Amino acid sequence: MKSWKENLGINDEVMMLSDGNMEFTKAIGCDLDLSDKPVGLGVRSTRYSMLVEDGVVKILNLEEGGAFNVSSAEDILKAL
Repeated sequence: MKSWKENLGINDEVMMLSDGNMEFTKAIGCDLDLSDKPVGLGVRSTRYSMLVEDGVVKILNLEEGGAFNVSSAEDILKAL
């Protein structure tokens, strides 16, 4: 995450976090089991983007069925 943040030229105005153990993903009910799919991808996170201010979710753009229609950076920027 640190290298990605540096590569994008983002300073401390954005906190970028990973969820390697999927604890957060499971807690918000966004885990998606793709184990039975043809390539056996295992358990993953549903695609979403989220804006959180002071611990409060202000925007949640949750994709349906693996689509990529509402969770882009551009979608979040439009909402700001």
